[in-house]
Amino acid sequence: MLTSKVAKRYAQGLLEFTNESGQTEAVFSEMKDVVKLMSESKDLNKFFLTPYIDANKKTEIANEIFKNFSPVAQNLIKLIIKNGRENQIKNIAQQYINEVEDIKGVLRVTITTATPLSQENINQILKSTSLVNASNNADVEVNVKPEILGGYILRVGDQQVDASVKSKLNKIKKDFQLN
Repeated sequence: MLTSKVAKRYAQGLLEFTNESGQTEAVFSEMKDVVKLMSESKDLNKFFLTPYIDANKKTEIANEIFKNFSPVAQNLIKLIIKNGRENQIKNIAQQYINEVEDIKGVLRVTITTATPLSQENINQILKSTSLVNASNNADVEVNVKPEILGGYILRVGDQQVDASVKSKLNKIKKDFQLN
């Protein structure tokens, strides 16, 4: 996922502040809640994206929604709204999560398949590659895209293994066209 410069800057500033104040873990948990809430609530997203609702009303609603959060997280959300960046709340929270996980050494792995996989199949795929070793703490995300027809696409960081049927068929097609 591409992350905006805005999200990176806010997340980096928040990370520096929480590291200095020793609140990284608490805010990390709260940012996970923000991402979950923003992912699940279309109405909340529409509310924050509505341009004719003024910042004061958005701040008032945000204070109510996030009232159980730490003052650090609440102040961040108020700052984001005050600066007119409320459309970036989820991205900022996700970028903060990613940066904290990078510090902890968590490896982000994405497996794309044509059909849903069992945990046993996921483990077999992870064991079959040298990109992931058992000592790594991996955060595995599984995407289902029927258009790859079969097999899988494994993405670890910036490296990718494409073992999909679609790519193999495309390679065969290309080989036939060259001959």
